[in-house]
Amino acid sequence: MGQPPLTAAEKRRLTPGPSRRSRILIVSGLSGAGKTVALRAVEDSGFYCVDNIPVSLIASLIEKISHQHHAAHIAIGIDIREKEFLGDFRHSIAELRKVFPVDVLFLEAEPSVLIRRFKETRRPHPLGGTIDHALQNEKRMLSVLKNSADRVIDTSALSPHDLRKLVVSFYAPRSVHKDLAVSLISFGFKYGIPQNIDLLFDVRFLPNPYFIPSLKNLDGTDTEVSQFVFSHAVTRQFVKKIRDLLAFLIPQYIQEGKTYISIAFGCTGGKHRSPAIVEKIAKSLPGDTIERHIIHRDLP
Repeated sequence: MGQPPLTAAEKRRLTPGPSRRSRILIVSGLSGAGKTVALRAVEDSGFYCVDNIPVSLIASLIEKISHQHHAAHIAIGIDIREKEFLGDFRHSIAELRKVFPVDVLFLEAEPSVLIRRFKETRRPHPLGGTIDHALQNEKRMLSVLKNSADRVIDTSALSPHDLRKLVVSFYAPRSVHKDLAVSLISFGFKYGIPQNIDLLFDVRFLPNPYFIPSLKNLDGTDTEVSQFVFSHAVTRQFVKKIRDLLAFLIPQYIQEGKTYISIAFGCTGGKHRSPAIVEKIAKSLPGDTIERHIIHRDLP
């Protein structure tokens, strides 16, 4: 049975007044995708954080916290451990959104990445059994949360540090308003294409520093490699066209209401050409209200 609707008295108690502008953030996702990292990031940014509570108790928890901490932003972690309560989620969030600004953040990653993370930590999956089977069940069971999410982040290519920076850029209070967070990702096609990319560009047509003995063991963040890549007219022409395209697209994305886009550049191994291109593009994104994040997925 779902949670009953909030009563009029409960709504009055929960409704934020002029001096109490609480913001509610629900953080969820697949096991191993980074929920703990995300919660710690927002906690360090001033959120009052609570993890692993029944969905049906969220409203009463918010009432108590918002009265005790008048200006508190509240982040609540929900995961598969509360599986018996997930049926209440859509209804509970709809009720909360009648009286509070509520954001739902959902974290996911490619199955191979999640399996690798579980093997590295040697921790069992909360659902038990084999990891791959448990992940399939978890993805199905959490689909209601993902479908209700305001923002879905694929953390496959993100280190904990990268994820922390990204979450802080979305939710931490800022003295300067940022209209859009842009993640620029370099990668190697030989290792697979990143998931949930908004724009993807193949730069394998550019001259390859890999075949220059003095550059082979360097990467695209090194000056020597960058100078080689951009010594060719085709590279400079390509980057100019990308700059022009982004100068057109970014204002359109902002007008549409997007707050985050990811743009990937791929070469063969993700070591030379694509990192050099990402570094150059990052410096030329238009506007002062753009939050820039650089991720070199396949560099050590």
